[in-house]
Amino acid sequence: MALPAHYQPREILRSLGSSAIGATTVGLLRTARYFDCHKTSDFFSRVVRRIGPHLREHQIGRNNLTAAFPEKSPEEIEKILMGVWDNLGRVGAEFAQMDRVWDYERAHPEGSRIEISTSTLENFDKMRLDGKPALIFAAHLANWELPALAAAANDLDTAVLYRRPNIASADRIIQEIRQVKMGRLIAAGRDAPPRLADALKAGLHVAMLVDQYLSAGVEVTFFGRKTRANPMLARLLRLVDCPIHGARVIRLPGHRFRAEITDEIMPVRDANGAVDIQGTTQRITSIIEGWIREYPEQWLWLHRRWR
Repeated sequence: MALPAHYQPREILRSLGSSAIGATTVGLLRTARYFDCHKTSDFFSRVVRRIGPHLREHQIGRNNLTAAFPEKSPEEIEKILMGVWDNLGRVGAEFAQMDRVWDYERAHPEGSRIEISTSTLENFDKMRLDGKPALIFAAHLANWELPALAAAANDLDTAVLYRRPNIASADRIIQEIRQVKMGRLIAAGRDAPPRLADALKAGLHVAMLVDQYLSAGVEVTFFGRKTRANPMLARLLRLVDCPIHGARVIRLPGHRFRAEITDEIMPVRDANGAVDIQGTTQRITSIIEGWIREYPEQWLWLHRRWR
């Protein structure tokens, strides 16, 4: 007689493996909080740079980079990939100390860990004070958690779309860390679009990462190749007409960052004046491509962006 599915050896091993990974994740995140942020960032970077090239994601990243930058030599591709692993290790260390990473005082910017230009401050103040909701997109560049921290730290009412980890124990600790200074969190899922639309109608600023492949997405061109992107932002804009801004963080030497917010980005509209879903998604994708071309080693090349 066959065992129930949850008693099958493969399922048992998978469950034990997930539990072990979850426990390790929780332990690392809790332990890292007790150490100096900069030293922990350097340590995580060294460890991930050592381990990363032995993982299958390294080959995925190499294939992606070779396709995106056919003019670059294999040596240049490997150098970018090592930068990707370096950045990923630092993101992990910084995530453990999320409530301490955002370090910016407007009155004393010279002593802050974050650099912000005058134009970005002006765009931020306009969003905060104009009485309108807004849609804000970001990408997996540098530390992609920082834009949400910046919004909460500067009193911008925000709802942030996020994807839950598959491991429940890891999800709980990540939720605890994120909820410290990130505003309202909305998990990706079937009920996310109406919840995000309600947040916009309530006057909140809705933020989301939009740079990953979505099989049910709309077709766009990214680095000269066809792929699919999430059209949720454009679809929300059809429901609630509001400004669109891009937000990105750039990693600088010496454990520093530069935060930027774009000027308002105009959506593409059809002949009847309605938001063109594909055209607007393509416009956002092209902006993100420009960001990545500036700092390719700071983007997460380790997932399959083209299928």
